[in-house]
Amino acid sequence: MRNDRMRRAVIFDAGNTLLRMNYGAIAAHLIGRGRAVTAAEVEEAELRGRARLDAHPDTARSTESTATRDRYVRYLLEPLGITDEADIADITRWRVSFNAPWGLWTQADPDAPAALRRVKAAGLAVGVISNSNGRARAILEAAGLGADLDFVIDSGIVGVEKPDPRIFALALAEAGAAPKEAVYVGDLYSVDVLGARAAGLDAVLIDPRGHGGPRDCPVARGIAHAVALALGEA
Repeated sequence: MRNDRMRRAVIFDAGNTLLRMNYGAIAAHLIGRGRAVTAAEVEEAELRGRARLDAHPDTARSTESTATRDRYVRYLLEPLGITDEADIADITRWRVSFNAPWGLWTQADPDAPAALRRVKAAGLAVGVISNSNGRARAILEAAGLGADLDFVIDSGIVGVEKPDPRIFALALAEAGAAPKEAVYVGDLYSVDVLGARAAGLDAVLIDPRGHGGPRDCPVARGIAHAVALALGEA
């Protein structure tokens, strides 16, 4: 990614970018239901399901709607061979109740602390825009990432969610940056990349296995690679 713009900020998504889903908890629940799966298999199924979710037109309307969240569970389970409607309904109910109100995205990506510090060391503002339920900051802090963040914009607090350009404008104001001076890093093309572009920002997409197919934006294997791309170092 050519960095021919003066960067002042790198802004991140939270879930599936700085925070990882608790694949182990999902695997444990499925094992309890008689399904022999590993956390690694759940992760691969989620990555495939995420690509399908990204392609669904309703995802860009709202990632926080019940319909989108339920569709996400269904898309995650299908690669694991779980297609029975009763099973899907039960697992969906479990997902809603698990670790409420924080949910499944509570674990810092192992490379996230170093990635955030790398941006800070470059002298740039570091922030988050998350489609969440008002608890994004608390979860990020509990995961040990709060100290390296200058701000967190949570859709559940500000009342507007990605890909609406208004939520990106709120982050730019916090960062003290013009759109051309910031880059956004996220995991959903339809929400993160297109939303950032509509607000005038550059964007980097995280797609570890390339399940989303060819894209017209920089694509990173993980958070460390994404930061290198955002800083024009890769």
